[in-house]
Amino acid sequence: MTTSPAILLIGTLDTKSDEAAFLRDTLAAQGARALLMDVGVLGRGALAPDFANTEVAAAAGLTLQQVIDSGDENTSMQAMARGAALLAAQLQAQRRIDGVLVFGGTMGTDLALDVTQALPLGFPKVLLSTIAHSPLLPPQRIAPDLITVLWAGGLHGLNDLCRSALAQAAGAVVGACRAAVPPRAERPLVGMTSLGSSALGYMKALQPELDRRGYELAVFHTTGMGGRAFEALAEQGRFVAVMDFSLQELMNHIGDSCVSAGPDRLCGAGRAGVPQIVAPGATDMVDYPAWQEAPERFAGRPMHAHNRLIASACIGADLRRQVARAICERLAQARGPTALIVPTHGIEGWDRPGEPLHDPQALAVLVDELRRGAPKETELVMLDAHINDRAFVDAALAVFDRWVEQGRIVRSAPEANAAARRAKGVA
Repeated sequence: MTTSPAILLIGTLDTKSDEAAFLRDTLAAQGARALLMDVGVLGRGALAPDFANTEVAAAAGLTLQQVIDSGDENTSMQAMARGAALLAAQLQAQRRIDGVLVFGGTMGTDLALDVTQALPLGFPKVLLSTIAHSPLLPPQRIAPDLITVLWAGGLHGLNDLCRSALAQAAGAVVGACRAAVPPRAERPLVGMTSLGSSALGYMKALQPELDRRGYELAVFHTTGMGGRAFEALAEQGRFVAVMDFSLQELMNHIGDSCVSAGPDRLCGAGRAGVPQIVAPGATDMVDYPAWQEAPERFAGRPMHAHNRLIASACIGADLRRQVARAICERLAQARGPTALIVPTHGIEGWDRPGEPLHDPQALAVLVDELRRGAPKETELVMLDAHINDRAFVDAALAVFDRWVEQGRIVRSAPEANAAARRAKGVA
């Protein structure tokens, strides 16, 4: 626990010196110390930074004048983002900072996404943004553990609303630094995807089985950002293996849903060479916000409202054929061991006889496309069961145990850490 944390405070001092001064003083009042990084390019601010904009530009291999002359404010800020990300990562590696707080509008937020992605999981990172929680933020650029605060009334100048948001952001980063428990990696980590526990229930049986084998399980909720975090960590080599059994976000991407994890879903583990056991869980539906009208293209299809936030439309044979092909294409590009388990009796809880999303003809199309299209390097397991049956758990464990015996999946934390370092060089 860090009682007097050093906070890297990043902003554009040419336009937001007053706000930076308020944040610096608020952090100091909470027992923290601010290290101020200036990423503005329009001029010098009213505050003296610890890291001047010239240093940020130099970290990107440029002079500040070259940044200014680069073309426009977009290219200039991208250059500053590269420099700021490199400097922040260096400061973190040197243990000179305990957390980071970035504040800004769209420009500052764009930069902040690069900076926070350059910092490791478990390192406190807070973004105070005028577009926090906005659909403008692409899922693939958001750090898995980023804390965001909406900067209400903060576009220009200090006011009561602005001070309130600034103070909350300062408190968030100080509190995160004092309470932070970075991952200890005492056991090798397995990454798993699922869609809640009512639609997909295999995690309840797999968790104790993996625990008995000496592995820790992290389960990610495939509702957009959960899958994004899973992909980012998989590509970083943080998992010794993945059980990617809920590919519903891939179906959402194909079906143009806003509940997306980005275009590279089911790619991270493969690029890093991480062993992956895959199943087409919940690829029979496309999600949409329950507080909006159902998309017209799914008119007449069965619907299921999970709650007041998210609802799903059961898809037909054409989209199922598309997602099956996308799964096979991604597995063909994997650099590590792959297995595909295809449960032929259903792929989520509402895909059973009598349930609202059961469509046996469309399911048969998915199953047939996966059977015919699975890459020859992929171990294909055609399973005469439903994905929520015990037989699915047993099939997954059979592959996992065999890969452990063959040395494809490491057995200990030191081996896992070495594998993660190798993956960073590969990814």
